[in-house]
Amino acid sequence: MTIADEEKLGQALLDRVAEYLPPKGQELVRSALVFATESHAGQSRRSGDPVITHPLAAAEAIAALQLDASTIAGALLHDVQEDCGVENSEIEKRFGPEVALMVEGVTKLGQISGQAADTDVADQRMQAENLRKMFLAMAQDLRVVIIKLADRLHNMRTLWALDRDDQMRIARETMEIYAPLAARLGIWEIKWQLEDLAFRYLQPEAYKRVAQMLDAKRGAREQYVNEVTKILEKELSEQDVEADVQGRAKHIYSIYEKMEKYASEGRSVDEIYDLLAVRVLVTSEGDCYKALGVVHALWRPLPGTFDDYIAMPKESMYQSLHTTVMALQTQPLEVQIRTRDMHHSAEYGIAAHWRYKEGSKRDSRYEERLAWIRQLMDWQREISQPEEWVEAIKTDIFQDQVFVFTPRGEIKEMPSGSTPLDFAYRIHTDLGHLCVGGKVNGKLVSLNYPLKNGDVVEILTSKSSKGPSRDWMNQNLGYLRTSHGREKVRQWFKRQERAENIARGKELLEREMARLGTSLPEMQAELLRIFKFEDAEDFYLRVGYGEISTQHVGNKIASLIRETEEVHEVEAPAQPVFTPNIQVLGTGDLLTRLSRCCSPVPGDEIIGYVTRGAGVAVHRQDCPNVLHEDETERLIDVEWGRRGQMYPVAVNIEAWDRVGLLRDVATLVAEEAVNMVGVHTQEGEDGHITIFMTLETSGVEQLSRMLNKLEVIRGVLSVSRRIGGGSTRQKK
Repeated sequence: MTIADEEKLGQALLDRVAEYLPPKGQELVRSALVFATESHAGQSRRSGDPVITHPLAAAEAIAALQLDASTIAGALLHDVQEDCGVENSEIEKRFGPEVALMVEGVTKLGQISGQAADTDVADQRMQAENLRKMFLAMAQDLRVVIIKLADRLHNMRTLWALDRDDQMRIARETMEIYAPLAARLGIWEIKWQLEDLAFRYLQPEAYKRVAQMLDAKRGAREQYVNEVTKILEKELSEQDVEADVQGRAKHIYSIYEKMEKYASEGRSVDEIYDLLAVRVLVTSEGDCYKALGVVHALWRPLPGTFDDYIAMPKESMYQSLHTTVMALQTQPLEVQIRTRDMHHSAEYGIAAHWRYKEGSKRDSRYEERLAWIRQLMDWQREISQPEEWVEAIKTDIFQDQVFVFTPRGEIKEMPSGSTPLDFAYRIHTDLGHLCVGGKVNGKLVSLNYPLKNGDVVEILTSKSSKGPSRDWMNQNLGYLRTSHGREKVRQWFKRQERAENIARGKELLEREMARLGTSLPEMQAELLRIFKFEDAEDFYLRVGYGEISTQHVGNKIASLIRETEEVHEVEAPAQPVFTPNIQVLGTGDLLTRLSRCCSPVPGDEIIGYVTRGAGVAVHRQDCPNVLHEDETERLIDVEWGRRGQMYPVAVNIEAWDRVGLLRDVATLVAEEAVNMVGVHTQEGEDGHITIFMTLETSGVEQLSRMLNKLEVIRGVLSVSRRIGGGSTRQKK
């Protein structure tokens, strides 16, 4: 890039800000541009471009949101302190304290690491600390994080210059943190770009597949939308509704998510309702509902597809009417209707707070919109484990929201999937502790009932309640979907007797180890090493009051477990399954089958064994037959492919016999959409019974959830996965 190119970029920025900033603001931006250009002179990025192109691109993104001059100046100067050694006092002297504080805030955020949430404890603590800095900066001046989003956007556009490991790390962090953050702030213009760019690196083949599908049908889609637009414009005009009707582009990652969801439900991409979409912009709120009437008079609406975000706006300030209709040629068409002001707010979100000319009045609801940030900082002080706080951000803050009502008519926003128990803890901690039941819309429901938009929730309490149940912290049972609720229950148990918690923790670990086919004494040393504990009782204590979940323990050590006993020839759980969902690495397509001796399912670490005439047999890596294999040259690397195939798994249930036990087991299995392909029972002494089942599951995650739910059936003593088709175990 030449100096002339740099000057063109700088002039393009100045031309853009001249469209809406007053002369004083334009001069501040011009001064910041000159200073940044001089400071970064001679510096180059890894892409080979001059360093100044990066702050220029970030400032351009900020100007596209039409933010104030101080924020644009902050974007231009955000690297001069770290890369050029410019003192913050110098920035304050030249550009004022407001710009200096923003530059300092962005500089402090520059060290955020991009580790995934399942890395080791040290990385999790670093990520949590960096996220804490980010949200603290947001609470002080949200513009710091808006600059950070613009900074990340340009970094994603030049990610090609980095090596593969850095690309994956940065793309994963962008998808997990930055894109959801932009969505929560309502800045959709940045959110969708971040998602598409991250998706391109995280799943390049899927990205290419969706992009090619869109390109193949682009002409027909644009022609259809143009025809629909003309009809709708004509009808709105005849009804005296002044409106702009425009086609709405669907973004690659959002379409991919829809395709994956539909594929899991056995539906085709042709059934996706909102691949075709238009947006109607009107003048007033009343015109929104009038336009909705026109749309529904023209085309039949599809049941269950109407959402009124004007009456119940989202926390991110989003307001709009959404409906899907069967339009021309009986094609589903999504229509969004909003005022022009609502559209601006939808595109720029909370950034619109600073979009004003000198002397204009700021948005009076701004403080209310930042309430969730302050709430998050309160949670950070309550939650003891950094990984739990990171998880709280991802589930309680970045997740989609539902709107529910208290019996008094007060509206409460909850993460999608929240339960009446989550609702109780959100209202007050004591209400959650004393909760014994819940009513939704006047009817009794279970405590793990998922709340829906518009539900009226009433919590039933009892003064004789003994407090929370430990089952509430079991995520597979679905009682508490929010990290906030689970933390409140965890704190309650933490205050209980130490000896009781130690005993309970040891009991939980023994059950989890048995389920994984090993024992606590065998794995205790490894557990203490992984979780960095010297004292076993201290570790049991943390498990006992829920600071460390057994699910987390299982995930950490599953790949380390090795069978210590030989397996006799016993009855296999099912016939071998021939499946296309195994990829043999380094070769073309080969016939694969899942071995009966260990019945691997997605999530297990696997390895292939080249048989004589029967393709590749796929085993778990800890299968005794693999560990004792003499012809190691016949072992080959394999990995799980796309999901969708079902896998047989043998399960043992130990229980006290009673009338209806098998019926309850079968009903629960059916409710989980798991297929039971075989079952038989064996009676023991004193009313004891063993149920041997073969279940077809989609993977370890579904299996773990299933086993947890089976355990809470009345009379069930234990549930475990059967390795090798039987429970007989002998030493090597």
